[in-house]
Amino acid sequence: MYTAKGRIQHSDMVNQHMPLVRRQALALQVRLPASIELDDLIQAGMVGLLEALGRFDAAQGASFATFASQRIRGAMVDELRTRDWLPRSVRRSARAMDESVRRLEQSLGRAPEESEIARDLDIPLDEYQQLLADTNSGHLLPFEELLEEGSEPLQESLNAPFEELLDGQQRDTLIAAIEALPEREKLLMALYYQEELNLKEVGAVLGVTESRVSQLHSQAISRLRARLHEPD
Repeated sequence: MYTAKGRIQHSDMVNQHMPLVRRQALALQVRLPASIELDDLIQAGMVGLLEALGRFDAAQGASFATFASQRIRGAMVDELRTRDWLPRSVRRSARAMDESVRRLEQSLGRAPEESEIARDLDIPLDEYQQLLADTNSGHLLPFEELLEEGSEPLQESLNAPFEELLDGQQRDTLIAAIEALPEREKLLMALYYQEELNLKEVGAVLGVTESRVSQLHSQAISRLRARLHEPD
């Protein structure tokens, strides 16, 4: 039976861990597009905290803070995954970009330059770079979730949801695809996913603007998808 004392303890636990929800939201927000509101992340995180309170079992050995952190972050990610960030027109253009990258890699035997991709798509270079910027907001979260909480470039648990990029491919295939990236894009991925720098910090290391980092990130993801979706 849920007693008054139980309700008070429950409320105390919520109040005690609300700062944890905010910290998790802030940590995630800096790695997401500016359109994502902090309050939305906090609201989703509170749902995760309440879920953690209902499911925590001290006999399992983990501390409540550790257990709650996972539930809070998971709830925020679930909320973000429900959003359709990219318009259909941008998604169509992104698919055309992936096809172009795959086609050019096969014909050139190397990673194509931006100008070569733009020419293959029959669009000006600045329009291609704008497409990269437009599609990037749809890439940041899924790839982050693939690599989160691992000290190695790619952790073993690649059975996590990541349909947009992995599409059933194996770990070694993804590692090989990352290794084949141009050096600057490979460094960007390491700084963003392994070192956990945000886009602005990555830009400072690479000596480019934050918007340019966004473009390069999107281009790297397009290259990875092109390689991972190659027919056998």
